[in-house]
Amino acid sequence: MVAYDPAAPAPLGVVREPTGQPEVDAHLERLADVDHLTADGHIEVYEDVHRGLRETLTALDARPGPPAPPASPHDNRS
Repeated sequence: MVAYDPAAPAPLGVVREPTGQPEVDAHLERLADVDHLTADGHIEVYEDVHRGLRETLTALDARPGPPAPPASPHDNRS
């Protein structure tokens, strides 16, 4: 019989839903690494994921988006 060790790593069971952005999804999948680490190892993973998400989202913000639709003459809300 294996003794129960409450300090041993245990899966958190957090479901990660895909976002549709491959770069973001890759960072979020990294969160699964904490399932195999003791609690004192979680912060490194969380900081790495946070840093990666910030860089990815900053890069997305820098990309030019589609042009704004032209204003409708019937859309006067003054």
